[in-house]
Amino acid sequence: MTKGQLEAKLSEAVSKFELDYMGRGPKSIRTFVVKDLIVVRLAGFLNPSEQKLAETPAGVELLKKMRSSLFEGGRGYLEALITEVVDVAIVSTHSDISTKTGEKIIVITADRDLEEMVAKK
Repeated sequence: MTKGQLEAKLSEAVSKFELDYMGRGPKSIRTFVVKDLIVVRLAGFLNPSEQKLAETPAGVELLKKMRSSLFEGGRGYLEALITEVVDVAIVSTHSDISTKTGEKIIVITADRDLEEMVAKK
């Protein structure tokens, strides 16, 4: 598998998580593998009511807390989907959203260098 193929498969896994667990898939997704990091950039994942909620500071705070709590609850499922694609142990998983741009970033740290793994195959 090439690095590009791995990134595409990881994007599919994250899209599946977003759709199955979070209830809505992103309009676009791009995944980057950098050494032992998997960086996923999603756009267009907020629904219209969440976009409306994000118009006030209190709404932004509430939305971020809700999304963070949901993500934490589904972390195990996401990590299982990732490890189905690539046989690594997940060290840590981080996520944040921008209510201003409607973008979400997920950063996953693996226990080894993924670029090196795909180069060897």
